[in-house]
Amino acid sequence: MNTPIINLDLSEQAPHSPRERIGGFAIACRAADKCRASLAGKLGEYHYDCPLDNQLFSFKDITSEQFTAAVKAAKNYDEIGTWLLANGTAKTGPEIEDWSDDQEGGSPMKNPEKREHFIESCHRLGLNPDKTTTFDWLEADDRFSFRTASE
Repeated sequence: MNTPIINLDLSEQAPHSPRERIGGFAIACRAADKCRASLAGKLGEYHYDCPLDNQLFSFKDITSEQFTAAVKAAKNYDEIGTWLLANGTAKTGPEIEDWSDDQEGGSPMKNPEKREHFIESCHRLGLNPDKTTTFDWLEADDRFSFRTASE
């Protein structure tokens, strides 16, 4: 993904899917989009340094401030991936792939504190919560939010 990073207005469009990987890391591309939008004052309803972003930060043992500095310095998404590979706790390719796959397959249904909200949100979006992953839910919510915003 050697495309230049642009400042997205997240009140007008969704960030990248959390499935989009840079440096092999799920969540990273979406976190970078939200970070850049936050810096530009264009986050809309999104949140940077949220629990999802913190899954990545915890896995790499980095802070949101460190990630923000890397995103500010990066000219393209690949540079962020390179930075993630070089900073924080070292991870092997298989560790990154396993973690990213686990993130992609995870669901709030497994968390008693988040289950009720997730079920309600899935029903609002026409999703079956028993078969919906966190990433499925986020993508559906992105589509729903911008479909209704443009109607």
